[in-house]
Amino acid sequence: MQPSATTPTTQPENPVLAKWVGPYGGVPAFDKVQVAYFKPALEAAMEQTRKEVAAIAGNPAAPTFENTIAAMEDASRTLSDVRTIYGIWSSSMNGPEFQAVEREMAPKLAAFSDEITQNEQLFQRIEAVYTSPDKAKLPPEQQRLAWVRYTNFVRAGAKLDAAAKKRMVEINQRLASLYTSFSQNVLADEEGYAVILESEADLAGLPDSFRAGAAAAAEARGLKGKWAIPNTRSAMEPFLTYSSRRELREKVWRYYVDRGDNRDAHDNNAIISEILKLRAERAKLLGYATHAHWRLENTMAKTPERAMELMEAVWKPAVARVREEVADMQAIANKEGAKFKIAPWDYRYYAEKVRKAKYDLDQNEVKPYLQLEKLREGMFWVAGELFGFVFEPVNNVPVYHPDVRVWEVKDKATGRHIGLWYFDPYARQGKRSGAWMNAYRAQERFKGDVTTIVSNNANFVKGKPGEPVLISWEDASTLFHEFGHALHGLNSQVTYGTLSGTAVARDYVEFPSQLLEHWLPTPEVLNRFALNAETGKPVPPELVARITKASTFNQGFATVEYLASALVDMKLHLAGDKPIDADAFERETLKTLGMPQEIVMRHRTPQFSHVFAGDGYSAGYYSYLWSDTLTADAYEAFTEGKGAYDRDVAERLRKHVFSVGNTIDPAEGYRAFRGKEAGIDALMRKRGFPVPSAPASKKAK
Repeated sequence: MQPSATTPTTQPENPVLAKWVGPYGGVPAFDKVQVAYFKPALEAAMEQTRKEVAAIAGNPAAPTFENTIAAMEDASRTLSDVRTIYGIWSSSMNGPEFQAVEREMAPKLAAFSDEITQNEQLFQRIEAVYTSPDKAKLPPEQQRLAWVRYTNFVRAGAKLDAAAKKRMVEINQRLASLYTSFSQNVLADEEGYAVILESEADLAGLPDSFRAGAAAAAEARGLKGKWAIPNTRSAMEPFLTYSSRRELREKVWRYYVDRGDNRDAHDNNAIISEILKLRAERAKLLGYATHAHWRLENTMAKTPERAMELMEAVWKPAVARVREEVADMQAIANKEGAKFKIAPWDYRYYAEKVRKAKYDLDQNEVKPYLQLEKLREGMFWVAGELFGFVFEPVNNVPVYHPDVRVWEVKDKATGRHIGLWYFDPYARQGKRSGAWMNAYRAQERFKGDVTTIVSNNANFVKGKPGEPVLISWEDASTLFHEFGHALHGLNSQVTYGTLSGTAVARDYVEFPSQLLEHWLPTPEVLNRFALNAETGKPVPPELVARITKASTFNQGFATVEYLASALVDMKLHLAGDKPIDADAFERETLKTLGMPQEIVMRHRTPQFSHVFAGDGYSAGYYSYLWSDTLTADAYEAFTEGKGAYDRDVAERLRKHVFSVGNTIDPAEGYRAFRGKEAGIDALMRKRGFPVPSAPASKKAK
């Protein structure tokens, strides 16, 4: 019998609190976790951290790097491990029982975080080390860690007066509760809505692999003999691409874009208004003009103005390209006798027809070659070619769900253990939609050689047992993207965990991941791993040529869909403390921008979890575009050299980008790799947009 969520659990019996033991430097005991363990584990770990921090803050010795900054690296290790497991359940195993714990603990965890950053004794010691003349004598990584610690405390309000600190605690607690409600509402709309197809006629245009997944999804809902289209991106996008039933396309589309916006118990609009109001107040308390100015201060962009400048430079050519794409689609629709203008639920469907007409390329022709497991093998091969990694499956570590599999990562040349890679690829109840990477444990060398544990998580729809899962080209790109984050973590070679792996500036963290997407379309990957699911034969060279030729196809849609979300995000947070109705602000902003009516934002405001399920990407969704300016320029370093698998360029990339974490300024790391700054030209070439001509003065320079 499992204990209920309220059953008291003593510390020695609580496996969530236990030190990670076993092979590979210890692994999480996922097989022993129960929801009832989380609350007592979090409370006990917070109490342990209080004692550890109190010992550092109350140390009678004069503050030094070792007894203060380095000592903080050792504090809260147990809490970090507990929160890792707690976070996995939040994103991947989130049922009603867990949600109750999450609602209770979110404000408590926020208050605890403030308790640490508002500890005056502790901050005085950190400040003393940071401002000491002796800091200049420290090795560069220690200087960087001192800067990170000091800056994080100041930005969290360590220098505020008592009244302002009290208000900060109240704001952060309330925000934590609102973030939890927002994400639970989106999950409820993803799980609560599905389009059920009743007959074969409803399947018109859908490929067999998608039909099999829809049948399995229906059976999981107790609707054997029918077909279900879950309310997730991985189901929505292929349905809108292939279904010839326009009324069903509209229904699937509306369910998806209205998540969090159904004027019911799960509506997020009021939550968004309150989040924005509280963020604006917090920014003012901290001395910033807006939340956007606070968030961007320690990024590569530095200011919202610089981020807006980049987005606006790309927006106009992207919209112009959309006009061309829509004209091509409308012409085909008219030729077929359509009596309607292209609507958002038509875009993907008619884009496929244009792709076929212009490039003789049908995604259905490509998809049989895109087997999930073969592409995973392809990613491993790329990691071997670029970074010398080899992946070996292991069965001696516990997992939190039967879908999850684990690989040990080793150095190909020496056999040295690098880390573990967990893979959780399939959609299920209680798992948020989308794809992401986690670091369960950060690499460090501070107290022994600690190796990393990383994971990649996705939401592919399972087909029939024993049949290969076929995915779209876009999903394949996403697979490589998230694996790029994992490789960023696996390559880490730093001393302090706080600076490890992906713990870099928000608008730099997407650079390694977006860069890895470039290796999917390389002939080396396609010839070896894009194998036909029925014949086992590799993708034909002439099909590869057509894929390459169509590489910039539909970039207007992809760029505008994304940029609309990024621009609305930034403008929401530049509005300051002005009261905001999210739906109205979204409509008015898009109208002012000249948003094409045939497209909606990639993430509409009421479901924009990047921005409203936490602070992570708030005023920071622009980061993907900022990073892609680096990505496009960085890949040209390979094409200017010996090609995608140029070992010398890959080694520079590893040395200056993938291995250094946050031990150096990202701009400095990029210049060391590339030998120059990244301009916008490579980005525009990558997307097939006109490259802007430089002003005369710049040309002369």
